[in-house]
Amino acid sequence: MPAEVRQFIVSSDNFAVLLHDPETGATASIDACEDAPILKVLDETGWKLTHILVTHHHGDHVAGIPGLKKRTGARVIGPARDEGRIPGMDRGLNEGDTVIVGNMAATVIDTPGHTANHIAFHFGGEKILFAGDTLFSLGCGRLFEGTPAQMWSSLQKLAALPDDTRVYCGHEYTQSNARFALTVDPDNAALQARAAEVEQLRAAGSYTLPTTIGREKATNPFLRAGDPAVAAAVGMAGRPALDVFTELRERKNRA
Repeated sequence: MPAEVRQFIVSSDNFAVLLHDPETGATASIDACEDAPILKVLDETGWKLTHILVTHHHGDHVAGIPGLKKRTGARVIGPARDEGRIPGMDRGLNEGDTVIVGNMAATVIDTPGHTANHIAFHFGGEKILFAGDTLFSLGCGRLFEGTPAQMWSSLQKLAALPDDTRVYCGHEYTQSNARFALTVDPDNAALQARAAEVEQLRAAGSYTLPTTIGREKATNPFLRAGDPAVAAAVGMAGRPALDVFTELRERKNRA
């Protein structure tokens, strides 16, 4: 039986995501901004929360953990080097570790940049990536603790996953990301089509996620920093991809 995913907005723009294995009943929350909305969906579905998979330590991703753990007893699993900044953590993870949720297995990908110890969870059998705040649709995370080189390396790891991998991210930022992306990659027909789709989805009150790795490689300027067209559009023709990426991130910070 295929995995079931429930995605819903909490707070202003955080995505809460529940991953459920119908064969075993195991259910994971990817991060936990608030406990009450997640508990409400658990009650509605009848799912029992067994795991909380944490991508990074920021409060809007961990504030709901104590309440969820108290109510459900779920195991809290996150980046090992952030154990002191993630409440109630039961297991610390490093690059290449495996996490089992029911009959589903995730490989841990080390993705520093947004924070120093950020990780992502790739459920290869289900073709699902939980990217946290590293990769957004048409964007990437702001660099709070890491460097441009770290973030660029992290994004390249994610871009190397199969194109049909479905990508779930930490926030509904796609509309603003699309508007910025068009300023730095204006002649990209795939981006133009995606931006129009995003406007329609948001006008209808629908989510823009999940996206896919293939779609992001074609449209996301932060994954396309090595493309000559993007470099030329920002006045950096012939410059290394990392330099172009750094310029893109600085421009987005100012947007």
